[in-house]
Amino acid sequence: MTAAAEDIRAARFPEDSEAVLAIFREYVASPSVSLDYQGHAGEFASLPGKYAAPDGGLLLALQAGAVVGCAAWRRVDAERCELKRVYVRPAARGTGLGRRLVEQALKLAGAAGYRRVCLDVLPEFTAARQLYAELGFRDAEPVSFNPIPGTAFLGRDLPYAPDETIRACNSNS
Repeated sequence: MTAAAEDIRAARFPEDSEAVLAIFREYVASPSVSLDYQGHAGEFASLPGKYAAPDGGLLLALQAGAVVGCAAWRRVDAERCELKRVYVRPAARGTGLGRRLVEQALKLAGAAGYRRVCLDVLPEFTAARQLYAELGFRDAEPVSFNPIPGTAFLGRDLPYAPDETIRACNSNS
């Protein structure tokens, strides 16, 4: 089954709160390592929190009315955001849905004025690493704490950034 672009939409709060919490909890439980260092309990209790517009965003992917994927971004500074919580449930993997979620998040983050997006990806998420490479992400300095050995810290310019303003993720200016 493939998902069409219209199956991806912004999360609505409070209506989508339970669905967002369910898929975020599934995401946090999915790797073989603990993500407790992220302090997700506080994040989950304050949704949409750092993902609220205009500084952030949270997308849901639906198939047959059920949430099967998500992607979010949050402000790092005036020019950079961090892509977070990109997740597709196992039954919906292999459909291109993850790519469409990330592409939509990049488009919306660029439209919000961000010039650069950064992220981290755990070593076991090989399909995600491949996707990010295909989408132009390259090695970058971290913008948030992640103590997991082998984690890749990646970044890319957003399509809306002027060519002369290419910034590294570790730039503080």
